[in-house]
Amino acid sequence: MSFRDDTEEGRNDLRRPFLHTGSWYRMGSRQSSMLESSQVIRDSSISVLACVLIVALGPIQFGFTCGYSSPTQAAITKDLGLTVSEYSVFGSLSNVGAMVGAIASGQIAEYIGRKGSLMIAAIPNIIGWLSISFAKDTSFLYMGRLLEGFGVGIISYTVPVYIAEIAPQNMRGALGSVNQLSVTIGIMLAYLLGLFVPWRILAVLGVLPCTLLIPGLFFIPESPRWLAKMGLTDDFETSLQVLRGFDTDITVEVNEIKRSVASSTKRSAIRFVDLKRRRYYFPLMVGIGLLVLQQLGGINGVLFYSSTIFKSAGVSSSNVATFGVGAVQVVATAVATWLVDKSGRRLLLMISSIGMTISLVIVAVAFYLKEFVSPESDMYNILSMVSVVGVVAMVISCSLGMGPIPWLIMSEILPVNIKGLAGSIATLANWFVSWLVTMTANMLLAWSSGGTFTLYALVCGFTVAFVSLWVPETKGKTLEEIQALFR
Repeated sequence: MSFRDDTEEGRNDLRRPFLHTGSWYRMGSRQSSMLESSQVIRDSSISVLACVLIVALGPIQFGFTCGYSSPTQAAITKDLGLTVSEYSVFGSLSNVGAMVGAIASGQIAEYIGRKGSLMIAAIPNIIGWLSISFAKDTSFLYMGRLLEGFGVGIISYTVPVYIAEIAPQNMRGALGSVNQLSVTIGIMLAYLLGLFVPWRILAVLGVLPCTLLIPGLFFIPESPRWLAKMGLTDDFETSLQVLRGFDTDITVEVNEIKRSVASSTKRSAIRFVDLKRRRYYFPLMVGIGLLVLQQLGGINGVLFYSSTIFKSAGVSSSNVATFGVGAVQVVATAVATWLVDKSGRRLLLMISSIGMTISLVIVAVAFYLKEFVSPESDMYNILSMVSVVGVVAMVISCSLGMGPIPWLIMSEILPVNIKGLAGSIATLANWFVSWLVTMTANMLLAWSSGGTFTLYALVCGFTVAFVSLWVPETKGKTLEEIQALFR
């Protein structure tokens, strides 16, 4: 059977990607001997890595948005005369915007391509940061935060999907984890720069990642799997060739992708009754389950209110301690990026969720015991240090697995013919639960610090069971082989 040979030229033109894949690598593939520098492009690892580093600017923007509200709270509330509740609304609006962006992300990425959707995400991010930097009242402040959130919602789905679709199977885990590593770098940069620059300048600096991302998108190829799904055979094979290197035989991978796309397009419309089939409901359950449990474990509640937690533990320089946590998170996520293709996804998820459970139990017990100890006693100081160590251990444990890997697995296991819709649902679920956790964390901590960490520990304990029972190992498999696991 031919690969969509009957596609009409007119319809094919309508399906051209929003940002064309470019012409520089076409010249390299035909006349590579003309340029000595083409040897750099021929190395498949360098080619794929360059693409990943460019799109990683999106997750850095994601992290910078998440981290911005922590070091700027005192200055913004003072300069604009905001109440605590008004600033809480400002902080939470990024999650609201991200939920809207998540709803649209899958369909945007399916209709105009992965690169086109990143372009669309970058523009509201830039406008949002400028709106915040020039804000004189809450209207511009809130509008900017919503626009940032909308862009981040699209980025949070599109980047891991793009990386999974371009990466070779032996590098997909490490390259996929770069997504979360970039998020943690963005958070750390916001914490660090927030110690030294005013909040308006910090907002201007927030423009930089997406300002660099936009021109960078013109120099990387579109996802070959998306091009294949759209019936753009020539562009699909050219894109795959540059990603794998001009001297690499891509025949086997081309045929695998063609078979997978041909199989998935036999029935383009998915009915609700089809979701009862294991090939659809199982990856949906795993993808959504991991992303929801990632947030219910309380990591965002801990990060967003780490200053409050450290103050409760008796740490005086809470902002510096918060930056320290951000730096630790970057290092731990970098370790996970190095390990994920060696040890596998399941093992890291198990180690991570078990480590989070133990750490949270230690923190909960420390806070419970502090209620029965005099604040002037040595035991109180010891328990304070134990709680701080427990929080740091929880962040490290999360960064080793439950931070980066749920996004990686979501991008790997969702069937290609429902990836847009299913990915939107999974991303929306993640952002909704993130908003729920961040909105309730402060109230729960005021109710009972020990009780809050006990609830988070119970969720992490359930995550251990969820991973051991239902999460498949995807290390070393192509995306097409992973889909075959569910048939």
